Amino acid sequence: MTDPAKILKVLVYSDNPNVRATVKTALGRRPAEDISDVEIFDVATEPALIKVMDTKQFDLAILDGETSPAGGLGVCRQLKDEIYNCPPIVVLVARLDDRWLATWSRADAVVAHPIDPRALVKAVLSLISPTHAISK
Repeated sequence: MTDPAKILKVLVYSDNPNVRATVKTALGRRPAEDISDVEIFDVATEPALIKVMDTKQFDLAILDGETSPAGGLGVCRQLKDEIYNCPPIVVLVARLDDRWLATWSRADAVVAHPIDPRALVKAVLSLISPTHAISK
C-alpha cells in the first residue's frame, strides 16, 4: 500500500520562463500513483538557486543546461561538489550529444530539448528510490 501523503518536492532552474512552464506541465500534479502531489519551486538565476538550495530541502532538481550566464551543467557540478547528500539532478541539454557534459557535471539523468514530457517524467521517476526518499 502506498502512502497517500507523499509529496515530491522539485526545484527547477532556468532563465527561460517557457522552459520552467514546460517542466511544470510535463510533471503535472501526480506523475505516479505513489505520489500524491508535486511541489515545484522554480528559480531563474544562479544566486536564487544557491540560496534556495541552502535553505530548503528538495527530492530532486531539474537544471537547464542552456541557462545563461550560469549554465545548469556547471551549476550541477558545483552543487554536487558543495552539498552533502545533494538531491538527484536532471539536466536539460540542447542535444543528446551533450550527454558527455552531463557526465562531467555529475548529473543523475539527462533530457534533451525540446522537452519530451514522457522522457522527463521517466527520468524523474527513475531517480526516486529508497536512497532518495520522497518528503512527507
